Amino acid sequence: MKASRIASTLAIAVAAAFPAAFSTTVSAQQMTLMTGPQGGVWVPLGGQLKSMWEKAIPGLNITATPGAGIANVRGVDEGKAQIGFGNSSTTVDGIAGNAPYPKKTTKVCQMANLYPQYFQVVALADAKVNTFADMKGKSVVTQPKGNTGELLTNLTLGLNGLNYQSLSKINFQSYTDAVSMMKDGHAQVFTLGTTIPASSVMDLASARDINLVPVDDKTMAALRKQNSGYQKLIVKAGTYPKQTQDVPQIGYSAHLVVSCDLPEQTVYTMTKTVAANISDMASVNKAMAGLTPKEMAADIGVPFHPGAAKFYKEAGAM
Repeated sequence: MKASRIASTLAIAVAAAFPAAFSTTVSAQQMTLMTGPQGGVWVPLGGQLKSMWEKAIPGLNITATPGAGIANVRGVDEGKAQIGFGNSSTTVDGIAGNAPYPKKTTKVCQMANLYPQYFQVVALADAKVNTFADMKGKSVVTQPKGNTGELLTNLTLGLNGLNYQSLSKINFQSYTDAVSMMKDGHAQVFTLGTTIPASSVMDLASARDINLVPVDDKTMAALRKQNSGYQKLIVKAGTYPKQTQDVPQIGYSAHLVVSCDLPEQTVYTMTKTVAANISDMASVNKAMAGLTPKEMAADIGVPFHPGAAKFYKEAGAM
């Protein structure tokens, strides 16, 4: 009994002397990080986050898996993953329980905003697609269902009096396979939601002449009426080969969501680690260059995890 009391006292003393190390050990666990489709920027960013977080939290083991914006939010909410990349507009849809979510998401918390995303509609130059309505009768390739790019493809077609049946064919593929289809002429239009310049679009532009289709004001207004998380962004001239004019596109924010059940100290350390390594992450995605804690902490309508909020308050960003 005496030995037991001594051991207990020593354990308490160690925890008091080294609180950070003690809490890190306690919170360390196995986690799953849902990234994005192959060929997109979320895959390499996910690999970098895995490495950074495992180094910052001894004992933490993260498995990075492919995913998509909507699927990732559902995965975290349903306990299939603890961390995921998301898109602000569709994550807000999940909080509200809007389609395509079957119910409101209640276990998804905000960690950090990362960079702006662009819904890009890329057509082969000889397909003569200059507006969304021109996609009628064309062969289109987008991402698998559950991806924000696919959701927006369906939405924008509907806002222009079209649907998948109005196309000659609709294909659901990864970015890599979509580019191959476009290069071979098996698809005429490629839609995707990612950063700019998108490596997959650059790859396509190296082999085929392309046209970036602009979003019109009527479509943009109707979309914003449904979800204020969408905004008009501009792809500057010269972003892609032979692009001579600025092109307006539908925009939203890429961000990181986590399970609300994760320990506060764990998420605090993860958030702090992201903020401390922005320059390294910008080497993978230039759109993150100069990201500040204030921008990471911008309110997008998703509740913050207490651990993330703790860091932002300490950083004076909240």
